[in-house]
Amino acid sequence: MDILDTTSNQQYGLQKSHRRKLENYAFNVLAIVILSRRQCGLTKCITQYLIAMATADFLVVIADVMLRWLIMYFPVSFLDITHVCSFVMVLIPATTIHSVWMTVAFTIDRFVAICCPKLKTKYCTEKTASVIIGTTSVKLAVTRLMNSGYCLGNANILLYRYSFRLCLDVLKENSKKQLVFVSFEWVNLMAITILSRRTCGLSKCVNRYLVAMAAADLLVVITDVMLRWFIIYFPVSFLDITFVCSLVEVLMFATTVCSVWLTVAFTFDRFVAICCKKLRTKYCTEKMALVVIGTVSVLVCLESIPWFFKYRAKYTFNNLEWFCIKKAEYYTSIFWTVYVLLHRFLTPLVPFLLIVLFNILTVRHIFMASKARRRLWMETEREGPSDPEMERRRKSVILLFSISGSFILLWMTNVTCFIHQRIAFVYGSSPPSPTMGTIGYLLQLLSTCTNTCIYTVTQSQFREQLKTVVKYPFSLILKAIKL
Repeated sequence: MDILDTTSNQQYGLQKSHRRKLENYAFNVLAIVILSRRQCGLTKCITQYLIAMATADFLVVIADVMLRWLIMYFPVSFLDITHVCSFVMVLIPATTIHSVWMTVAFTIDRFVAICCPKLKTKYCTEKTASVIIGTTSVKLAVTRLMNSGYCLGNANILLYRYSFRLCLDVLKENSKKQLVFVSFEWVNLMAITILSRRTCGLSKCVNRYLVAMAAADLLVVITDVMLRWFIIYFPVSFLDITFVCSLVEVLMFATTVCSVWLTVAFTFDRFVAICCKKLRTKYCTEKMALVVIGTVSVLVCLESIPWFFKYRAKYTFNNLEWFCIKKAEYYTSIFWTVYVLLHRFLTPLVPFLLIVLFNILTVRHIFMASKARRRLWMETEREGPSDPEMERRRKSVILLFSISGSFILLWMTNVTCFIHQRIAFVYGSSPPSPTMGTIGYLLQLLSTCTNTCIYTVTQSQFREQLKTVVKYPFSLILKAIKL
């Protein structure tokens, strides 16, 4: 009994420690968000160090708590693959050392600012802080990788080779398209980073919608590609727990629906800005954009909740339900029949029709307004190459039509398959082929990355910011090598 009591007390203490560290996870996320807004009255140099320290602590919680917790409480998962386990064992000390040295760098910076007036103007700047943070991170990562290769018994095989071999072992069959869509994650991350800086010459209202759309597309890639990929290629993992599996299903539908309806909201916002002068001042504001984005997100989450009850457990092991199979009532219940039909109408049929309608009305208004303005421009006999107002409208319309037009083209196959399927069900004809359904699904996923390409093509300032973001890691590496 004493042994059992001691073991239970140890487990309780361990769970309590994990709970405290997870609370730190939330605090670090809040700290990063608040400091990134740069409204705390701190200098840019101090803000850079504090964000770096919060990020380092955030990575420690992920590596040293969450991943360790998953390995401990889910003894059979993809984390137990030798290469993945080795990577985690390297990641844990690397993040801890990084957190410590960020604190040292911040302490030295404050020492120079207070005690060395001559060095203060050169050293205590935002640029120097970024260089030090980047250099420290790169050198610690490289050093840790080399040491890990030695400790694992082969100094010539670094850790990145483990990850590469793991990908080759797992992705042998029909997984190239998964890798392509995973690369979309980085595309959307770059779009969010660039647009969040607000240096692309767009209005605050438009910027809010574009950031929200990029974030929604990023979540689609994470849930509908990466999590699905893990479930398929790692057949026994914590993702196969019935609760987690059902939650992933909800997230897949919620992120897709949110991405679609945010595109509708953006199209409607531009329609109001161009065609409704009386509503423009009230509706096309940053505050209203945040309200619309928040409302759409909440409604989408509420609409997707019933998908959680679609599955039941296949096995129960140690009072834990595993795997997901569809309930019998999913095929027989009137509720599920109506709900699935309503869901398919709400996404993507209704958004598809609304975007087409708003674009038609916008084109009609622009054509009439442009014709009248061109006539006025000619009557006043002004000299000049073009009307600046018309040029501004042209750029705004190109951005609107590119985003909504790509949505229509990439979702058209999916909508056509849905309409064909409904007609075939009613009249008893042959349904669309599975190949068409697969093509429609792939094109739907492709729509999650096209917006960034559109920004690059249509917005010159976005192109310049994209070049800066792409060059930044290489410039840090070059500075680290010189130092």
